[in-house]
Amino acid sequence: MRSSALLVGTLLAATALAFPSSKTRFDARMARRANGTSHLSATKFDASTARRAKYSSHPKVTNETHIEYSSNWAGAVLNAGPGTWSTVEGTFNIPVPGPAPGQSVGAASAWVGIDGDTCGSAILQTGVDFIYEDGGVSYDAWFEWYPDYAYDFSGITISPGDSITAVVETASTTLGYAFIINNSNGQEVGVEISSPYALCEQDAEWIVEDFEENGGLVPFANFGTVTFNGAVAGTTGGGSVGPAGANVFDIEQGSILTSSSVGGSSITVSYI
Repeated sequence: MRSSALLVGTLLAATALAFPSSKTRFDARMARRANGTSHLSATKFDASTARRAKYSSHPKVTNETHIEYSSNWAGAVLNAGPGTWSTVEGTFNIPVPGPAPGQSVGAASAWVGIDGDTCGSAILQTGVDFIYEDGGVSYDAWFEWYPDYAYDFSGITISPGDSITAVVETASTTLGYAFIINNSNGQEVGVEISSPYALCEQDAEWIVEDFEENGGLVPFANFGTVTFNGAVAGTTGGGSVGPAGANVFDIEQGSILTSSSVGGSSITVSYI
């Protein structure tokens, strides 16, 4: 178990809460580990009251790309009508995170997901957390169907530089799947998830996040650059599209902390 340094470190205050998102994964995991709870044994999850901080509304145009500023999301989101998206996937290399400025700790998470931007009822997502603490780094692969808890995958080892493919897929608006594949060591984990909270299937996402704990954002790690390659969103009609034309998000917390860009099949997020 990790020490409590992240839990008691200086937290960045969240802005007014409006949209749901990833909940407090880190402290929820700490509590589950303390209680000996198995992550994969539960198909139903306890509800959480955490919410995603609403992104700020001052856009800019850079090279004809529309940028939205968020307190915690960087990356790309494809918005469409309800019932559009059935799968989202992307492949990225695991970075070596560093501490947040002026801190001895830092954390960030890279994930793919369906919903959570314009859909306010649920999110299906999976990804990897990067943790820097007291000179060491650690990684956790996880899955989540908001508003239920996030759960760690077991049976997968993640090391710096590994190539990771993350996939979410829906069978219906209340049944889906999450997969993490380590292309570098051949390990693959997956889970079927059912939830009473229906997806809208209208947002497809590739995100690097400054996630929450105890109602605030963790010190945001210097993660270098994360590039989602092979980024594709599948439609409920059987088609697929790349992220070109997606809305681009960058993290702003007093100053702008990331620089994101989108190509035909990739999304790059860099810490600045």
